[in-house]
Amino acid sequence: SSSPFCRGHKPHLTIRSPGGHSLLGAMRALVAVKRVVDYAVKVRVKPDKTAVDIDSVKMSMNPFCEIAVEEGLRLKEKGHIAELIAVCCGPDKAAETLRQALAMGADRAIHIKTSMRTDQELQPLAVAKLLSKVVEKESPTMVLMGKQAIDGDSGQTGSMLAGLMSWPQAGSASSVEVSSGKDSVTVAREVDSGIQELKMPLPAVITADLRLNEPRYATLPNLMKAKKKPMEVLDAESFGIDLKPRLEVIKVEEPPARAGGKKVDNVDELLDKLRSEAKVL
Repeated sequence: SSSPFCRGHKPHLTIRSPGGHSLLGAMRALVAVKRVVDYAVKVRVKPDKTAVDIDSVKMSMNPFCEIAVEEGLRLKEKGHIAELIAVCCGPDKAAETLRQALAMGADRAIHIKTSMRTDQELQPLAVAKLLSKVVEKESPTMVLMGKQAIDGDSGQTGSMLAGLMSWPQAGSASSVEVSSGKDSVTVAREVDSGIQELKMPLPAVITADLRLNEPRYATLPNLMKAKKKPMEVLDAESFGIDLKPRLEVIKVEEPPARAGGKKVDNVDELLDKLRSEAKVL
């Protein structure tokens, strides 16, 4: 097989507690993170209108992914999982995003290296296939990720991964509760009609919404400690997966400049302009 993972990998995790006791079959979680243009940066379109210019701009972890990392850490602190593994697909600098996850508290990282642009070229199906190979190797109890990335806004990777693995999935989670037997999870989702609760058997895929939690900051001492935590680097091409894009970006354009407001003298003039100019009535 061209996959870098051995099919004979043991599905159970063996770690040692601070007292030196072995913990057999302990639960682990995988959290997928993405490196994106920082949310505070005003993005600019390339002159040829083929893509957003990402050269020399500040990059950071996708905000929804930060929330997913935080939820994994909270599940670990509650004793529901014993190990949290961060995974990221991207270029060399994606290692910085993984170091942030490690500084927040993740135990180790897996960097799937690729030169493809992760906002356009490496698309959700390819990412889901790559993650499925990592899942086969690591045998996690759950996979956490953001419900969407703020660059592509596809919101598809979690569902596609769940489909490939034949696992249940809950999207846009606003709360996550693992059962006392650790064999199921209850997820609350905000929907138009209120709060929807889903109960699913584990293993499962869960994608995080904004109100799930407030991510902690990675402190400087923890950033230093993160440099010593293990990070496995794998070439995306070595998985033997067809990574070519299924969609072609025809053109990228900036939104039109917002027109200035107008003052009206009375309600009748306002209604007339809403009908004839704004055409919203």
